[in-house]
Amino acid sequence: MDLRHLLHGHHDPAAPNAIGRARAYEALSAVVFAGRRQRLYGRLVELSGARPGERALDIGCGTGYLAGLLARSVTPGGTVTGIDPAPAMIDYARRHARRDHCTFAQGVAEELPCEDGTFDLVISSLAFHHIPEDRRERALAEMFRVLRPGGRLLLADYRPPRGRAARRLVGVTVGPVMRDNRVDLLTPLVRGAGFDVSASGDLRPFLHWVRAARPTGAAGL
Repeated sequence: MDLRHLLHGHHDPAAPNAIGRARAYEALSAVVFAGRRQRLYGRLVELSGARPGERALDIGCGTGYLAGLLARSVTPGGTVTGIDPAPAMIDYARRHARRDHCTFAQGVAEELPCEDGTFDLVISSLAFHHIPEDRRERALAEMFRVLRPGGRLLLADYRPPRGRAARRLVGVTVGPVMRDNRVDLLTPLVRGAGFDVSASGDLRPFLHWVRAARPTGAAGL
């Protein structure tokens, strides 16, 4: 199993050895984040403005790590739903996340298995670059649809290094999808989907985030 398949293969439901890949993905994440994953994801939860009693959706939840942290902020009274295309990731998340406040289901961002206006908050981290470019507008339209009017979106994705040598290393190890990821397009894409963008920024070592809201009274697109 090479690094490219480990990082990206869990988005393929038919990938072989998927359960082993989920465990390996967790182990690799600990290395890649250099022990800072909880702090980094905790900062994303802060940026999302998650509050007790809210209903939150984590798109591309993977093994449920972020969903588990998010549950701490929306309780008491709130819930977190995690969506991921890979059954093995969903199975892992169900086994390891806070089951009393989190639920997980298989699905893709472009066709969310959720009712209109269900959530107060939608968050997605390190998943958007996995969505084919010609489906990203559809995915954002789905995020808009499942948020209530006034509901919030926090979208975070991988920001490639700016140095040529570092970018080349990323391309060799994990492939061009991450090396050439255009995070500068996130804000215009989010705005084009009908959201009001309120802020954006970077989180070290490699995240770019955009925070937005569905306008109050906005009709579904």
